[in-house]
Amino acid sequence: MVQDFFGTENPFDWDEKNWFPAKSFEVPSCNVIENEKEFKLEMSAPGFEKKDFKVEVSDGILHISAEKENKVEEEKENYRKKEFSYSSIRRSFSLPEYVKDDGIDAKYENGILHVVVPKKSVESTKPKKAITVG
Repeated sequence: MVQDFFGTENPFDWDEKNWFPAKSFEVPSCNVIENEKEFKLEMSAPGFEKKDFKVEVSDGILHISAEKENKVEEEKENYRKKEFSYSSIRRSFSLPEYVKDDGIDAKYENGILHVVVPKKSVESTKPKKAITVG
Protein backbone atom coordinates (compact mmCIF):
# COMPACT_ATOMS: atom_id res chain seq x y z
CA MET A 1 0.00 0.00 0.00
CA VAL A 2 2.85 2.42 0.84
CA GLN A 3 4.56 1.51 -2.43
CA ASP A 4 1.36 2.30 -4.37
CA PHE A 5 1.07 5.70 -2.69
CA PHE A 6 4.70 6.83 -2.99
CA GLY A 7 5.59 4.90 -6.15
CA THR A 8 8.78 3.44 -4.66
CA GLU A 9 9.82 0.55 -2.44
CA ASN A 10 11.40 2.92 0.08
CA PRO A 11 9.04 5.80 0.95
CA PHE A 12 11.99 7.85 2.21
CA ASP A 13 13.89 7.75 -1.10
CA TRP A 14 11.80 10.01 -3.33
CA ASP A 15 12.97 11.33 -6.67
CA GLU A 16 11.80 14.08 -9.03
CA LYS A 17 8.95 11.89 -10.35
CA ASN A 18 7.35 11.92 -6.91
CA TRP A 19 6.06 14.73 -4.76
CA PHE A 20 9.15 15.34 -2.70
CA PRO A 21 12.86 15.81 -3.47
CA ALA A 22 15.24 12.90 -2.96
CA LYS A 23 16.87 14.66 0.02
CA SER A 24 15.42 17.08 2.50
CA PHE A 25 18.88 18.57 3.07
CA GLU A 26 22.16 18.75 1.25
CA VAL A 27 25.54 17.68 2.53
CA PRO A 28 28.02 20.12 1.04
CA SER A 29 31.01 18.71 -0.81
CA CYS A 30 34.35 19.30 0.86
CA ASN A 31 38.01 18.92 -0.05
CA VAL A 32 40.39 18.04 2.79
CA ILE A 33 44.04 18.79 2.14
CA GLU A 34 46.79 17.80 4.61
CA ASN A 35 50.34 19.02 4.80
CA GLU A 36 52.99 18.91 7.55
CA LYS A 37 51.62 21.96 9.37
CA GLU A 38 47.84 21.84 8.95
CA PHE A 39 44.63 20.49 7.49
CA LYS A 40 42.80 22.70 4.99
CA LEU A 41 39.09 22.22 4.34
CA GLU A 42 37.40 23.75 1.30
CA MET A 43 33.63 23.45 1.59
CA SER A 44 31.34 24.37 -1.28
CA ALA A 45 28.56 26.62 0.10
CA PRO A 46 27.31 29.06 -2.55
CA GLY A 47 24.53 31.50 -1.70
CA PHE A 48 25.50 32.02 1.93
CA GLU A 49 27.14 34.96 3.68
CA LYS A 50 29.84 35.04 6.37
CA LYS A 51 27.28 35.75 9.08
CA ASP A 52 25.31 32.58 8.20
CA PHE A 53 28.12 30.22 9.30
CA LYS A 54 28.77 28.64 12.65
CA VAL A 55 32.08 26.78 13.16
CA GLU A 56 32.55 25.01 16.51
CA VAL A 57 34.77 22.36 18.10
CA SER A 58 33.32 20.07 20.73
CA ASP A 59 34.81 16.84 22.14
CA GLY A 60 37.27 16.47 19.26
CA ILE A 61 34.69 17.06 16.54
CA LEU A 62 34.65 20.05 14.19
CA HIS A 63 31.04 21.11 13.47
CA ILE A 64 30.30 23.39 10.52
CA SER A 65 26.80 24.65 9.83
CA ALA A 66 25.06 27.47 8.00
CA GLU A 67 21.46 28.61 7.85
CA LYS A 68 19.85 31.17 5.60
CA GLU A 69 16.29 32.40 5.35
CA ASN A 70 14.99 34.64 2.56
CA LYS A 71 11.69 36.47 2.61
CA VAL A 72 10.26 38.61 -0.15
CA GLU A 73 7.07 40.58 0.30
CA GLU A 74 5.65 42.83 -2.37
CA GLU A 75 2.38 44.66 -2.26
CA LYS A 76 1.02 46.55 -5.26
CA GLU A 77 -2.37 47.87 -6.26
CA ASN A 78 -3.72 44.68 -7.81
CA TYR A 79 -1.78 41.96 -6.04
CA ARG A 80 0.19 40.89 -3.01
CA LYS A 81 3.19 38.57 -3.27
CA LYS A 82 4.88 36.67 -0.43
CA GLU A 83 7.74 34.25 -0.99
CA PHE A 84 10.19 32.62 1.36
CA SER A 85 12.94 30.06 1.30
CA TYR A 86 15.12 28.38 3.90
CA SER A 87 18.38 26.54 3.39
CA SER A 88 20.61 24.76 5.85
CA ILE A 89 23.84 22.78 5.61
CA ARG A 90 25.81 20.78 8.19
CA ARG A 91 29.02 18.78 8.23
CA SER A 92 31.06 17.33 11.08
CA PHE A 93 34.64 16.04 11.09
CA SER A 94 36.44 13.97 13.74
CA LEU A 95 39.72 15.67 14.55
CA PRO A 96 42.88 13.72 15.33
CA GLU A 97 44.50 14.30 18.73
CA TYR A 98 47.47 16.11 17.18
CA VAL A 99 45.59 19.26 16.07
CA LYS A 100 45.41 22.64 17.82
CA ASP A 101 41.67 23.12 18.15
CA ASP A 102 42.18 26.59 19.64
CA GLY A 103 43.98 27.80 16.48
CA ILE A 104 41.29 26.98 13.90
CA ASP A 105 40.64 29.75 11.35
CA ALA A 106 37.70 30.08 8.94
CA LYS A 107 37.10 32.42 5.98
CA TYR A 108 34.29 32.56 3.44
CA GLU A 109 35.10 33.74 -0.08
CA ASN A 110 33.33 33.33 -3.43
CA GLY A 111 30.99 30.56 -2.26
CA ILE A 112 33.75 28.50 -0.60
CA LEU A 113 34.28 28.19 3.16
CA HIS A 114 38.01 27.79 3.89
CA VAL A 115 38.85 26.25 7.28
CA VAL A 116 42.44 25.81 8.46
CA VAL A 117 43.11 23.39 11.32
CA PRO A 118 46.73 23.65 12.52
CA LYS A 119 48.63 20.64 13.78
CA LYS A 120 50.58 20.53 17.03
CA SER A 121 54.31 20.35 16.46
CA VAL A 122 55.46 16.84 17.15
CA GLU A 123 59.07 16.69 18.20
CA SER A 124 60.70 13.35 18.66
CA THR A 125 62.60 13.22 21.93
CA LYS A 126 64.18 9.86 21.19
CA PRO A 127 66.61 9.25 18.34
CA LYS A 128 65.56 6.87 15.60
CA LYS A 129 66.36 3.22 16.25
CA ALA A 130 67.25 0.88 13.42
CA ILE A 131 65.53 -2.50 13.49
CA THR A 132 67.37 -5.45 12.00
CA VAL A 133 65.22 -7.58 9.75
CA GLY A 134 65.88 -11.26 10.38
